[in-house]
Amino acid sequence: MRIAMWSGPRNLSTAMMYSFGARADFHIVDEPFYAPFLARTGADHPMRAEILAGHPTDPKKVAQSLIGPIPENKLHFYQKHMTHHMVEGMPRDWISKVRNVFLIRHPAYVVASYAKKREGPSLDDLGFLQQADLLEEVRALGQTSIVIDSADIRADPEHMLKLLCAALGLNWDASMLHWPVGGHVQDGVWSKHWYEAVHNSTGFARAEDGIPLLEPEYAALAELALPSYQKLAKLKLA
Repeated sequence: MRIAMWSGPRNLSTAMMYSFGARADFHIVDEPFYAPFLARTGADHPMRAEILAGHPTDPKKVAQSLIGPIPENKLHFYQKHMTHHMVEGMPRDWISKVRNVFLIRHPAYVVASYAKKREGPSLDDLGFLQQADLLEEVRALGQTSIVIDSADIRADPEHMLKLLCAALGLNWDASMLHWPVGGHVQDGVWSKHWYEAVHNSTGFARAEDGIPLLEPEYAALAELALPSYQKLAKLKLA
């Protein structure tokens, strides 16, 4: 099985990658279209030069790697993807050959977390609009929509991961609840900037408190993203 997990940044996406990476039957890959995205758009992101130097920048080769032989002779392949990386010109034909899952998080939490690592994000940076569009694209392919909310995972990891595995037709593996401290060998080079908290973890963080209070500019940004989040939230596993 090949699972493409689609989210925006700061969505519990790295913890989910580590969860699947803790299984003996999965190979994982970390944001394979990040370097092609930077090369194509010229976007100024933290560690841009290191990312371009350390990861493949040809999107066609990246796409082929996602549907080619699974590395390490593993049975399954978990792919962590950022929706905002799929800009015009990125190959999309491979999407029909994987199981697509959508990981969501309330925009207020995303904005608050993102702004701590990179100031002044735009709506495009957060990936909510692109995530809603990708959902429609996947549904048009005839695939069942699988949506899971990071808040629900944090509130009850075992229950929600069991629901996700069942939706995928995948056997449950309790090793998904824990991973070694310090990161994963498949981390992208950008992990040094973005993954400090999850590198210090060995499992999912506790449930979050109430919706964070944002500065007016950031609150307006979260409000713009809210309809796309709500669209997917109506379909989430529960």
